[in-house]
Amino acid sequence: MKALQYRTIGAPPEVVGVPDPEPGPGQVLLKVTAAGVCHSDIAVMSWPAEGFPYELPLTLGHEGVGTVAALGAGVTGLREGDAVAVYGPWGCGTCAKCAEGKENYCLRAGKLGIHPPGLGRPGSMAEYLLVDDARHLVPLDGLDPVAAVPLTDAGLTPYHAIKQSLPKLGPGSTAVVIGTGGLGHVAVQLLRALTPARVVALDVSEEKLRLAREVGAHETVLSDARAAATVREITGGLGAEAVFDFVGAEPTVKTAGAVAAVEADVTLVGIGGAALPVGFGLLPFEVSVRAPYWGTRAELIEVLALARSGALSVHTETFSLDDAPLAYERLHAGAVDGRAVVLPHG
Repeated sequence: MKALQYRTIGAPPEVVGVPDPEPGPGQVLLKVTAAGVCHSDIAVMSWPAEGFPYELPLTLGHEGVGTVAALGAGVTGLREGDAVAVYGPWGCGTCAKCAEGKENYCLRAGKLGIHPPGLGRPGSMAEYLLVDDARHLVPLDGLDPVAAVPLTDAGLTPYHAIKQSLPKLGPGSTAVVIGTGGLGHVAVQLLRALTPARVVALDVSEEKLRLAREVGAHETVLSDARAAATVREITGGLGAEAVFDFVGAEPTVKTAGAVAAVEADVTLVGIGGAALPVGFGLLPFEVSVRAPYWGTRAELIEVLALARSGALSVHTETFSLDDAPLAYERLHAGAVDGRAVVLPHG
């Protein structure tokens, strides 16, 4: 089968031929119908050789949907042909966090060498994907694969982040979204669907802010040196009760802290690597700073339900598997509007 692999440190990914996978006991083989292209993949391909955490070659893709192609021995509850989404942050299934349904925070994954598809084990940028356990599959129930695949990360990750701040986003509150690309434009929609808060979106170009307005942002602000002051003006000097930074770079993290209100939540979702200092006098009183990771399987089920209700509409641009390297080039250049999706059989 064809697969998109990162094969050499510092080199672009390549479409290559690899052996067809076969499911062992308890495993499920999917025929991949759609795979999402994410900035996290670019981050992986930007790491230096020293300390690189994964074995190469690595088939990319941690967002995936497909149809069941074959079942390993002992698998129940699925049939060949079922359309499913892949829950990506796999855990051990037995530790305290996994018992709570929080496999994204599995306490033993590192020790046991458990990795998500595309982030340590073969991913969804291929014609077929081997899934370790049926519990990591969620029925699509009629959702279009192209529209659904970004929801497994670009939908689930902001949903998990926003859900923790819902108690602070009542009538009269303000939520700030920094970075309105693949995850951020979904976050705007989630905030509009789940809260009565005023949503203020920040990004570096008018084109990206136009998308934010299209999906429901009440106010849009260029993310420049005046952004924090502008948000303060919009909020009457009080700041925002919840701030979600989907970039995580030094300038955006600084802005996130500068626009936070007293008792606000600042949630750093982006993987830009910057830190927000916390200490008495550094931020308004009782500001909470979080750095969440992905989301739970139950939350993915909720995100897909929101999509079925019409509350979410991810902007997508599709590519063939042969053109997948181009999708990563365009994403790296900031030229993708919303989310790039690869169709391995399209």
